[in-house]
Amino acid sequence: MAEPLPGPLAHLAPLLDHYGYLAVGGLIFLEDFGVPAPGEAILIAAAVYAGTGKLNIALVVLVAVVGAVAGDNVGYLIGRTGGRAFVHRWGRYVLLTPERFQTAERFFARHGGKVVTIARFVEGLRQANGIVAGASGMPWRRFLVFNSLGAVLWSGVWATLGYVAGTHIGAIYGQVTRYHTYVLIGLAVLVVAFIVRSLLRRRRGD
Repeated sequence: MAEPLPGPLAHLAPLLDHYGYLAVGGLIFLEDFGVPAPGEAILIAAAVYAGTGKLNIALVVLVAVVGAVAGDNVGYLIGRTGGRAFVHRWGRYVLLTPERFQTAERFFARHGGKVVTIARFVEGLRQANGIVAGASGMPWRRFLVFNSLGAVLWSGVWATLGYVAGTHIGAIYGQVTRYHTYVLIGLAVLVVAFIVRSLLRRRRGD
């Protein structure tokens, strides 16, 4: 019998008990195009279950990767077909004017692969990753490659932590999520630095 899931993961036990791998793939799929679903949490919970022998860790990782890639591609399609109009209409409320979005589009076209891969580990960016890529006009094949890489790394990291740490994963996950804000700030600083450097290079070229 599997040990009880720790702290913040305990409420996911019924889903795993009844739906198993389907719950893992389904919630990750939904989370990855913006639906508020506990995709990352269900992955860790499933890995803990795998550590107790109730699930197969290889299948957990496989299902997580497939769900993540599929969900992000739905987000990409949303961004490709309507994302730019949505950002132009509502972006000003978060200081993302059409001019700034245009600058972000150029940056994403040049450095988008790195952003797509890293965004998988950042709360908020993980859910908007595909939409931004699609709205920015990033080629789908390029997006698919970097997004798949990010999905494999993300699934592997959290599945390994859950599988190895077992019932201690609640404390570990709590500590890591405390620093999501700092990771997001750090990523934003890097993005701004890349944009500034690109603009300076362009002016020097002129």
